[in-house]
Amino acid sequence: MYGVVTRNPDEVTWDDFDSAFYEVKDVTGRSAEPLPDAVNMVSCFGDNAAADAEPSLVPINHEGERATRERTYFDWAYICPTRTEYREGLLEIVDDCVAVNEDLRLDDIGFPRPEYCQCDACNEAFASSGYDDREQWRASVITDFVADATARIPGRTYLTLYPDPYPGHLYERSGIDLAALEPYVDEFIIPLYDMAYSTTYWLEVIAKGFQSALETPFSIELYAVDIDVENLCQATRVADAYAEHVYFGYQASNARAALRRMRADEREGVSHGAPSSDEST
Repeated sequence: MYGVVTRNPDEVTWDDFDSAFYEVKDVTGRSAEPLPDAVNMVSCFGDNAAADAEPSLVPINHEGERATRERTYFDWAYICPTRTEYREGLLEIVDDCVAVNEDLRLDDIGFPRPEYCQCDACNEAFASSGYDDREQWRASVITDFVADATARIPGRTYLTLYPDPYPGHLYERSGIDLAALEPYVDEFIIPLYDMAYSTTYWLEVIAKGFQSALETPFSIELYAVDIDVENLCQATRVADAYAEHVYFGYQASNARAALRRMRADEREGVSHGAPSSDEST
């Protein structure tokens, strides 16, 4: 099954795709009304607008450095996952989404990197948590949030994972405990983005890693913007060999062209045999 990830409402109903994800809240902080004919998608702790409006919400490390776009490694600004009012706002967005479509995708969960967060709110919460290990406490924060969110989702829960299947890396980096999260998730989605897909062996390596790491079904999301159609077709074939589904991000027209090329190739490869004597007369 093939799907599209989009910010354009008209693309969610294109016949070329079996499913669609629609960004209701993205990492810029841009918001949109949820759609009834798409799985709505919420960026949880990635939010440039909230970080700009209220800098105190942004996670900090031991040196007081904030997890924003201005720092190395970050493509967007993060919000500290312990902030109660922000979390309550996210849950309100979840409620709005599932009111029109019972399925939901949670995106950008987790802490930004291992050294975050050292803000006063986190230090106080850890001190009173009963945990001796800060990594365990961070994982409990993320798992509790996912549990709270999924309790409000009557349909399927999709959850995006950072594309690192190496044992322990997601736990150390983001506080994501896969074993603890799997009971809450129906399908994980792994974005494996490249600007060209001129080689695809690395797609297979990462996909195989997640196949080993997860019991829950997972799908792969490919980047479709300005990608050569033949290369996108090849990437799709590799992803399809491992993933439950393949989704295409942010250029539906190019994704549609790739799917049509693949389907045409499949038709051309079918032999129908010689016509019967009746058909030849």
